[in-house]
Amino acid sequence: MPNPAQSSLADKTLFITGGSRGIGLAIALRAARDGANVAIAAKTAEPHPRLPGTIYTAAEEIEAAGGRALPLVCDVRSEEQVTAAIAKTVETFGGLDICINNASAIALTPTPETTMKRFDLMMGVNGRATFMVTKHALPHLERADNPHVLVLAPPLDMKAKWFAGHVAYSMSKFAMSMCVLGFAAEFAPKGIAVNALWPRTTIATAAIANVVGGEAMMRASRKPEIMADAAHIILTKPSREFTGRFAIDDTLLYEHGERDFDKYRVDPTVALMPDFFVPDDSPPPVSLGPVEP
Repeated sequence: MPNPAQSSLADKTLFITGGSRGIGLAIALRAARDGANVAIAAKTAEPHPRLPGTIYTAAEEIEAAGGRALPLVCDVRSEEQVTAAIAKTVETFGGLDICINNASAIALTPTPETTMKRFDLMMGVNGRATFMVTKHALPHLERADNPHVLVLAPPLDMKAKWFAGHVAYSMSKFAMSMCVLGFAAEFAPKGIAVNALWPRTTIATAAIANVVGGEAMMRASRKPEIMADAAHIILTKPSREFTGRFAIDDTLLYEHGERDFDKYRVDPTVALMPDFFVPDDSPPPVSLGPVEP
């Protein structure tokens, strides 16, 4: 059955894990502007002292942007909660077109300082949840016209430098990437696209502010909207033709005609900080240096 490219996500139903803030929320809002239905499956039901937003504030923003929202309290480590959230999404909107595995846990700690509790958290939220959420979304995606799975995961660039210093975190992120590699081939006969998207530079999210680098790195980052715009390109592609890709945000956007990347900078006067896991053979399409006055 053909599923031609569409320029809009109008009336499509998206299930997004960890979408109450950051990149997940930006992707949700971009889809909402098209008139999409968006289920936000995340843990944050009450305001957090260090993290902005809840599933309910996210839902309000989605509705204000023109979409329909379904806030769902969901710990992606719980199979019972995941299956219930997906069932509620299908019951509410009548189906499921797009599954976005965005939820992620991070701890950039060396091996001696990585507790097994933190190890289990990263493995559970990153690798295991990507597998489990996709597994349970699959029967519904099989009935969609142009089904997509999108995973916020890096290219499979298996270099020691990406593991040294934070082995546990890297293992958990590459587990997500391996899901993309395998799912894309496994689901191809069903016409379900499975792709990965990763940022060239750090993205101004709560994780950057609170875990990685604080205010200085926030200023050296791009806004989450660059990932949202790149995701929109992927999710409107024909699922039978565009699958198994490990896309870098700015390269994908450049290939599709975008030339103004300064609009995505938090602070144009500061050089951008390259993100982890971007392969050496993936040159940036535009300068990452500070914008000339």
